[in-house]
Amino acid sequence: MTRHELRRRAVLIRALMAGAFLLARPLVPAHAMGRIPRRLPPGRSIFELKGEVLVNGQPATLDTLIRPGDRIRTGRNSHLIFVVGQDAFILRDNSRLQLQGVGDSLIQGLRLVAGKLLSVMGRREGKDTLSIHTTTAYIGIRGTGIYVEAEPELSYVCTCYGHTELVSASRPGVHQAIRSRHHDAPRYILAPGVDDDARLIQPAPFKNHTDEELMLIEALVGREPPFDMTGSGYSAPRRDY
Repeated sequence: MTRHELRRRAVLIRALMAGAFLLARPLVPAHAMGRIPRRLPPGRSIFELKGEVLVNGQPATLDTLIRPGDRIRTGRNSHLIFVVGQDAFILRDNSRLQLQGVGDSLIQGLRLVAGKLLSVMGRREGKDTLSIHTTTAYIGIRGTGIYVEAEPELSYVCTCYGHTELVSASRPGVHQAIRSRHHDAPRYILAPGVDDDARLIQPAPFKNHTDEELMLIEALVGREPPFDMTGSGYSAPRRDY
C-alpha cells in the first residue's frame, strides 16, 4: 500500500470515528416502535421487514423462517426485525449477515460482513457460547444486548448491557473485557495500519441505537432489558446481570 493510500485510509477512519457517516435516520420506523410487541408465536421468525430483504438470496416475507446457517441481506432504506430461538435482532439497511449454529434455533455465531446490527441474546449456559465476527473484531458473549457496525477498516461495538470480550481479528493478543449495565463502554476496533499511533481498541461515543429498540426486541423473546423505562407499557421478565 502506498503512502498516499495509507493517508487516505487514515482520513476515512478518522471521519468514521468522528461520526461524519452517521445514519441520517438510524432508528426503526415510529409505527414499529408504537406497537407493544408480544412474544412471536412458534413458527414465526419475522416481526417486521421493509424494503429489499433477502434470505439465502430469495426475497423474504413475513412468513419466511430464519434459522442458523441462513444468509441475510438488506438493501438501501430497508430493515429486518427478526427472532431466532432466544435471540432477537434489528438488521439495518445495506447489511450482510450470516448466521452460524446447529438445529433450527440455537445460534452459535454471527458474521456481520457489512452494515449494522442490534441484538439481544439469551444467556448461554455450560458449553454453549456465542461469538460475533466483523471485518476487524471477534466478540465473545454469553447473553447480552449489543450493537455492532462493520466497516472495511473499522468496527463499532456498544455492549448495551452484559459482558463481552472484544478481540482484534488481526491481532488476537489485543483484547478487552467489557462489563456494561447501560451503554457504559462503546468501542472502536480498528484494522492495523490505519494510524501508527492508534490503539486497535479505542473508546467510542454512544450512537445509532436506542433503549426503545432494545425494549422492542427483548419483548419479542419475552424479556425486558435490565434498565427501567417507567410507563413504557412493556411487561415481561426483567433481565438481571
